[in-house]
Amino acid sequence: MLSDLAQSIVRSFDFDFDHAYGFYSLLKGNILGSPIKYELFADMDGGADEGGVSSVRRTPICNVFRETGSKMKFLFDYGDNWEFLVELTGQKAKERGAKYPRILAQVGKAPEQYPSEEDEE
Repeated sequence: MLSDLAQSIVRSFDFDFDHAYGFYSLLKGNILGSPIKYELFADMDGGADEGGVSSVRRTPICNVFRETGSKMKFLFDYGDNWEFLVELTGQKAKERGAKYPRILAQVGKAPEQYPSEEDEE
C-alpha cells in the first residue's frame, strides 16, 4: 500500500513518522491542486475519493507506479513541507523473504527533521 511506501521513505531519512502526508501527480507548483492525489486525510475522514482524493491505506503501490518512469511528489508534514520526488526506476520479480517496499537509492545527505535553533542561524 502507499502508506507502506510513505513509511519507508520517512524512515529512510531517520524522520519520525508522526505527521500527515500525501502523494501528488503535479511535480512542480501547487502540488496540493494535483488532479491525482492520495492522502492520509482520505483515510482519516472516512473514505477514499472524497473531493478527488484517494486513500493511501487502500491503494496498492503498483496501481500508482505502473510503469518505469512513473513519478509522484510525496509531501510529508504539511507544516514543514518535506517534499520528495518518488520515481519508479525499474521492476524485478519479488525476492523470496525480502521485505517490501524497499528504498534502493537516495540522493544527497538526509537533513535533520527537527534542526536545533542554533543550526538554523
